[in-house]
Amino acid sequence: PSSEWDRVLPFRNNHQANRYNKWKVNCKVKIYNLTIISMKISVIIPVYNEERYILEVLNKINNQRKNLDLEIIIADDASNDETLEIIKQNKNLYEKLIENKINHGKGSAIISALKHVSGDYVIIQDADLEYDPSDYTKLIEPVKKFGADVVYGSRFQGSEAKRILYFKNRIANYILSFLVSLITNINFSDVETGYKLIKSDILKNLNLYENSFAIEIEITMKLAKKKLKFFEVGISYNGRTFEEGKKIKMLDGFIALYKIFYYTIKK
Repeated sequence: PSSEWDRVLPFRNNHQANRYNKWKVNCKVKIYNLTIISMKISVIIPVYNEERYILEVLNKINNQRKNLDLEIIIADDASNDETLEIIKQNKNLYEKLIENKINHGKGSAIISALKHVSGDYVIIQDADLEYDPSDYTKLIEPVKKFGADVVYGSRFQGSEAKRILYFKNRIANYILSFLVSLITNINFSDVETGYKLIKSDILKNLNLYENSFAIEIEITMKLAKKKLKFFEVGISYNGRTFEEGKKIKMLDGFIALYKIFYYTIKK
C-alpha cells in the first residue's frame, strides 16, 4: 500500500469486533501532512476610563496564555479615573503600557500601540468586557486552517450568547455593513465589530489616520482594497448600556457613514 496510508489495528473489545472479525476487515486511514502554525499574537487594548473592567479584562486575556503566545500592549488614552493606577499596579499582566497625554479617541490609542507590536498577528481588544478573550481561539482557527490574513469576529453570526440591546444601533450597523459590502463586494456582516485579527505587517502598512471610532471603517475600507483572505467567525457579545459606560454615540454612526465614501474615493 501507499506510504500515505497507515494500517489500523483490528477492532477489539467492542461489539463491532465480533461483527466484523469473521470478515477479517482491515481498515485503513489516510494520514495527512499537517503544518503546525506557531505564531505570536499581539493584543492591543485601547482604554479610556475603564476602572471597573480593566483588571478583569487583563486577567481574562492572561488566562489565554495557557494556549497562546500573547504580547499584551495597553494604550491608555488619557484616562482621568483610576484606570491608569490600576494598570500600573498590575505590571505582571502586560508587556507594554503607552500613556497618551491627551484624549483623542480609540483610533489614536490603537495607532500609538501599533509602533510597539512584535507579534505575527494583532487582535484589538476593547477594555469594557463586551468581547470575551475566550473567543481568541475562534479568531485564530481560520489562520491555522486556511491561512487567513484577516478574521472578523461577527456579533451577528453563530450561536454564541449575545446580549440583546439597542435596536437602532443594530439597524445602523446593518446599514453600514450592507453599504461596505456593496462597495467592496466583500460579504461583511459586522464591519463595526471590535474583534479583528489582522496580520501585523498588513495592519502596520495601512498608514492609519483616524483618531476616533472611525478607525473601524478606515481599517475595513483599506483592507478591502488589498487582495487578502478575509474570514468571519461568530463570537459572543455582552454589550453594555450607556449607563454601564458604553461610549459610542449616534454621531459616530454618521461619521462612519461619511468615512465609507471618503475611503472609497481616497487612494
